[in-house]
Amino acid sequence: MISRRAIDAIEASDTDELLRVVDGLCATTDWEDLVELKQRCRDAVGRGKQLWGVEEHIRYRLALEAPAPWAGPAVSEGAARFSLGPLPEVAASTKTWAELDSHLDDGPWRGVVAAERVLRREAGIPPIPDLPESLVDWEPHYLLATYYAQKVEAPSPDPAMVDDIALPADFETIDDPLSEGALLDLVQPWVTESNGRCDIAVVEGEAMSAVRALGLTRARAGVLGHDDALRWMGWAGASGGAHGRRRGAAAGRYGAWWALATLCDLDWPPDPDEVGKAVERLGFHWFDDGSPATGWVLRLAIHDPATGLSWAISALDWAD
Repeated sequence: MISRRAIDAIEASDTDELLRVVDGLCATTDWEDLVELKQRCRDAVGRGKQLWGVEEHIRYRLALEAPAPWAGPAVSEGAARFSLGPLPEVAASTKTWAELDSHLDDGPWRGVVAAERVLRREAGIPPIPDLPESLVDWEPHYLLATYYAQKVEAPSPDPAMVDDIALPADFETIDDPLSEGALLDLVQPWVTESNGRCDIAVVEGEAMSAVRALGLTRARAGVLGHDDALRWMGWAGASGGAHGRRRGAAAGRYGAWWALATLCDLDWPPDPDEVGKAVERLGFHWFDDGSPATGWVLRLAIHDPATGLSWAISALDWAD
């Protein structure tokens, strides 16, 4: 049973006091009381009290810190729009699939938890939608978020090495809405939920022609190995940018595969061997315009020697 202090805070809509109560219950691992507090806050929202943020924070703390019998139901309740990250990723960051399996309801969130545990290289994951239930040998170690009670850390990959280059004067653009859409999907929250912008060019020619087609007259560029390129794509697809909602590492992996399959005109769901062959033949480059990189940045140029096509994406988002 929760304390009179907590009940009084609910009736007073005292969110600061309620968050202190939540911290205390987590510190003492009183998970049943925390679940009761969550339900009382939800009931209070129905009576017009502005406690939905506290209720979502409790679900986040249960997913992050509580053992699987409490974390699983918190995830299965569905999206928590204002938590620090998607609850399937939050729970999967601290608990194994073997622990969570029997405590997750059937439904989409169950599959997302499984997909998140694939990225953590846990064996014995059940089939997940469209992609292999284990990382294949050509995939990198994708970057994973680290969650804490009051923050999340999800740094980008290390900056690429670049040098000044001469951009070609001429280029021939191609109208390719499918591939442009697949690349835009990687950073969609940056553009629609935050302050970001994204420019994409498709050309017939080399990768630097695609960079020139973005409107740049000078640039620096460097070759990226496919591991680093996929790591950047996965990071961008997982991120919400400065103010958008984080989608999670599993979504980032899915977005990277979708972009690669679309650029190389592969069937979906993709054959992992076919995607691997495509990855090995593609040329990846990082580029910039020489100005300091701040905020969230994705600048990739990709060339497919099999088709002669190249793509360039320049996406940026800012905290202010």
